[in-house]
Amino acid sequence: MPVPVERELRLAPRRAIALVLAGGRGSRLKQLTDRRAKPAVHFGGKFRIIDFALSNCINSGFRRISVITQYKSHSLLVHLQRGWGFLRGEINEFVDFLPAQQRIDETSWYQGTADAVYQNLDILMSHGAEHVLILAGDHIYKMDYAAMLAWHIQRGADVTVPCVEVPRMEATGFGVMHVDDTDQVVSFLEKPADPPAIPGKPDKALASMGIYVFNAKFLYDQLRRDAADPTSSRDFGKDLIPYLVPRAKVMAHRFQDSCIYSQPDAEPYWRDVGTIDAYWEANLDLTKVTPDLNLYDRNWPIFTYQEQLPPAKFVFNNDDRRGMAVDSLVSGGCIVSGARIQDSLLFSQVRANSYSSLKQAVVLPQCEIGRHARLTKVVVDRGCHIPDNLVVGEDPDADARRFHRTESGVTLITRDMLSRLAG
Repeated sequence: MPVPVERELRLAPRRAIALVLAGGRGSRLKQLTDRRAKPAVHFGGKFRIIDFALSNCINSGFRRISVITQYKSHSLLVHLQRGWGFLRGEINEFVDFLPAQQRIDETSWYQGTADAVYQNLDILMSHGAEHVLILAGDHIYKMDYAAMLAWHIQRGADVTVPCVEVPRMEATGFGVMHVDDTDQVVSFLEKPADPPAIPGKPDKALASMGIYVFNAKFLYDQLRRDAADPTSSRDFGKDLIPYLVPRAKVMAHRFQDSCIYSQPDAEPYWRDVGTIDAYWEANLDLTKVTPDLNLYDRNWPIFTYQEQLPPAKFVFNNDDRRGMAVDSLVSGGCIVSGARIQDSLLFSQVRANSYSSLKQAVVLPQCEIGRHARLTKVVVDRGCHIPDNLVVGEDPDADARRFHRTESGVTLITRDMLSRLAG
C-alpha cells in the first residue's frame, strides 16, 4: 500500500542532510574577522551568527547536520562542540564537522562552495540522504526549512534556490534570478549591473539567499561534472546554478513562504551582516521596543552555547554616579558600575566603570570600559580594555586616525588598535 504523500513530506527532513558552509573569512567585517571566521562572530548578546542556521535546522526537524569549515575555525569548532553536542548519535542525529582535509586534492584547500561539498562527497554519500540542504552559515534569519523542502518536492524540482525580494538596483551585489510566472528560474546572474525585475514588480529583484535544496543523486552527479570542468571556479552561484538553469528544473522559492515572522504583518527578516555598518545596525535593532527580529519567541528558539554566569549587576545611585541602562540589552556577567548605558548592546562579562558613557555601542564579551570613557556609535571587539578618559564618536578625524571608521560613522575598536594607541 503506498505511503500517503503527507507522511512522505513530513518525514523528508529526517531523510535529508543539511550542510552548513562556514569556512568563509568575511573580509568585509575588517579586523572583526582577523581571529575568527564570519560564522563564529558574536551576535545579539549571547549568540554566534552560525546559531541561526543551525537553530533553523533543529526547529525544522533536520537532525543530520554537517558544518564545513576552513578559515580560522578554532573558535567556531569550540563553540559547536560546547553548544551543539546535544543531538543523539544513537538515533542517527548529529552535528558533524568537516574541516578542509585535502581529501581529494592534496595540494589545495577548498576552492569554492561547490568544491567544499565535492571534497566531502564520500562522507556525504555514506549518509544515504534523499535530499541535501546547503546553507550559508553567515546570515541572520528564521526560516522553516521543512516547508521549503516540501515546496521543492511538490514541484518536482531538481534544485531550489530560496530568494528574497530586494529593491532592484540594490541587488547588484547578489546572485539574481529571473523567473517565469511559475517561479521557474530562466536565468541566473551573479552580481549583475542591471538586475532583472520580478514579473509584475518592476522595482524589485529576486536575490539568492545563498541556500540550495538539491535532490541528492542529482547533486552528486553535478558536483562530479563540475569538478571535471577545467574552466569552473567551483562555486554554486558562479558556476553550478547558471549551468543548470537551461538544463534542469531550477525553481526559485520565495522566502516569505517559509519565513518565521517576528510579528503579525511584519516584513520577512533576513540580514547579511557582512559589513561593519550592517553588523552594528542589526545588533542595535534588537534594542528597539519592537525589534524586527524577535529573540523571545519560544516557538522558534535560537539555541547556543551559554557559559554559566551570574546575572547582570547595576551599582551606585548617586547624583553624579549612577549605574543604569536605557533602551539596551545587557547580558549575563556584566557589571554596570556607575556607568550610563544608552541604546546599546553589551555581550557577556562586560564591565563599565564609573562615569563612563556608552551610546549606540555594540560591546563584545569580556571588555572593560575605563572611567570617564565616552563611546558613541562603536563596535568594540572581544577582550578590549578601553582606557580611562578615551573619547570615541565625537571627532571623526581622530577616530579615523586611531581606529577603523566606516563612511557612515561607525567606529570599530580592537585590541591591536588599542595596543598601537598605547605604544
